[in-house]
Amino acid sequence: VVLVEESGGGLVQAGGSLRLSCAASEYAVGTYCMGWFRQAPGKEREGVAVIDSDGSTNYADTVKGRFTISQDNAKNTLYLQMNSLTPEDTATYYCAADVFLDSDQPPCAEMLVATAEEATKYLEVWGQGTLVTVSS
Repeated sequence: VVLVEESGGGLVQAGGSLRLSCAASEYAVGTYCMGWFRQAPGKEREGVAVIDSDGSTNYADTVKGRFTISQDNAKNTLYLQMNSLTPEDTATYYCAADVFLDSDQPPCAEMLVATAEEATKYLEVWGQGTLVTVSS
């Protein structure tokens, strides 16, 4: 069974940094699209950053220039480095992985703006989430 597990969340002051990790099991990071998503209380889940199998990355406008997605194939882990955090970044952050290429699979970049239903359909494996709280 393919699993991904997030870690690294916590409480941080505005302006601070955190690095989230997503460890994968029974799946080789870098095989297909992977990404980070977040859901703030009372809000819809949104895409934060995605990385494709060729290493290309895409970011939501709200985090561009502050967050960096990366992967370490040797450690089989996906990362999200978050800098200059603001209270608006407070959310539960989820790691997701595409483990099966559907015949109608959209490009990885489109997962950033996909509906929750589409994101769940095409990124088949999701973690339980890690909470990030940014205090002002």
